[in-house]
Amino acid sequence: MDRKQNEFLTFVLKDVLSEIQGITSRFMFGGYGIYKDGIIFALIAFDQLYFKVGESNRSDYVAMGSEPFVYEFKRHKKTTMPYWLVPDEIMHDKEKIREWVNKSVEVSRTDKKKK
Repeated sequence: MDRKQNEFLTFVLKDVLSEIQGITSRFMFGGYGIYKDGIIFALIAFDQLYFKVGESNRSDYVAMGSEPFVYEFKRHKKTTMPYWLVPDEIMHDKEKIREWVNKSVEVSRTDKKKK
């Protein structure tokens, strides 16, 4: 884990999500998983914050010009994940960030029930 990645995690936990109860993080795959009450709803990868997106909240991200997280590992094809970049305007708006967290947690909950 590089120092810059650790600084971004600290920023997200202490500044962006600090007023939301039940937030935890776990190192995974070179980045971090962010959880609310044990449910993963976000990823930090390459110093960017991504929230889980589904049918119920995709239009919020599209309207803000956001894009999904895409990664490519060695010789494997590009993979698009169901996590989209959280716009800076949302990250700095305490009311909006809470709303977007709750929507992403609900998407994760719904996905978990389907499995």
